[in-house]
Amino acid sequence: MIRYLTSLAVMLTALSLFAADEKNAGPAEPEGMQSIFNGKDLTGWDGDTRLWSVKDGVIRGETTKENAAKGNTFLIWKQGKTKDFELRITFRCNATNNSGIQYRSRHITEGKVRNKWVVRGYQHEIRNQNILPTVSGFIYDEGGKRGRMCLVGESAIWNENGKMLKKILLIDAPGYKKLFKLNDWNDVIIRAKGNHIQHYMNGKLILDCIDNHPKLALHDGILALQLHAGKPMWVEFKNIRIKHFD
Repeated sequence: MIRYLTSLAVMLTALSLFAADEKNAGPAEPEGMQSIFNGKDLTGWDGDTRLWSVKDGVIRGETTKENAAKGNTFLIWKQGKTKDFELRITFRCNATNNSGIQYRSRHITEGKVRNKWVVRGYQHEIRNQNILPTVSGFIYDEGGKRGRMCLVGESAIWNENGKMLKKILLIDAPGYKKLFKLNDWNDVIIRAKGNHIQHYMNGKLILDCIDNHPKLALHDGILALQLHAGKPMWVEFKNIRIKHFD
């Protein structure tokens, strides 16, 4: 009887984990996705051409000691906004610095800006690291007041008094280490509808955030790709496509 109950407990645990994985699986790609990178040049995008180029069919951003970024700089998509949307994009980068995907963001052209392509707003962090919490996928408030707004694994609600965490853990440290592909291509899905934001990595939900802050929540804005100031780095993007929701 004890052996039977032990086997039953193991089976129920496995079924529970399977159900959780199914629930957190990435959605099927919807019809009507719009490709926003032609694989040949930067048509439709604007950034510092010293640093951004197209090589071997992918967007490549690169800084060197001789060709450095003067502050964080961005490649801005000029042909649309990101209100309610789903973005799918594939990236890889090296480990000397970090990058990001900006959405619902603002192009800052006035005041003390260090270059012509300064962007502030929600950022999907990009790093070539797989040890939580400093990994690809968390929401960073670029140029804002909230810093690392929502970490990988978190299901969070932001309101005027700060962040509240649900007891749900979407992914743990061993799970993320297994999920993320170091030195290789990784697939991202960003979904935003109203105040609800979700990030997926390689087909798995890794972050769920509801931003109810009455003053700081962002509801619309531009899409951009980041090159971070500091140590020389490179980052590449491909398969960039978006769908806007009514």
